[in-house]
Amino acid sequence: MEANKEILLTQEGFDKLEAELEELKIVGRKDVAEKLKVAISYGDLSENAEYDEAKKEQAELEEKILKIENMIRKATIIDEESIDLSKVTAGSIVKLYDYDFEEEVTYTIVGSTEADPFAGKISNESPIGKAILGKSEGDEVEVQVPDGVVKYKILSISR
Repeated sequence: MEANKEILLTQEGFDKLEAELEELKIVGRKDVAEKLKVAISYGDLSENAEYDEAKKEQAELEEKILKIENMIRKATIIDEESIDLSKVTAGSIVKLYDYDFEEEVTYTIVGSTEADPFAGKISNESPIGKAILGKSEGDEVEVQVPDGVVKYKILSISR
């Protein structure tokens, strides 16, 4: 992740990050502290595998907390009320016609940290996301994918 890169999040995604951070700080730190306490009670720390494991877990936990705090600091929340429905932007819900599979697909365009293709949330940085950003209803786009080129038509844009 680039050092000063803006992180786009929906309000839902931002709220999830805050809840995860709270959980890690309260429950995660308490669990690690308990493991350290137990490991220390075993005595000699120089040959104490439990202590080494607990210290490693503590370092990973603190790294994750810092990462989430950093994401929250850099977050720009997508204002869903101000989404311009005349073109595809982050936060848009886009219905596409997939010419290859002859079917309609619907995606919500989100920031990369919230992307979940199985839930229909694709990143604004993904190949499809990049290809449709700024496009309007009725536009056709071709997307380079590992298997070749996929062609879509934008059927509707909503929020």
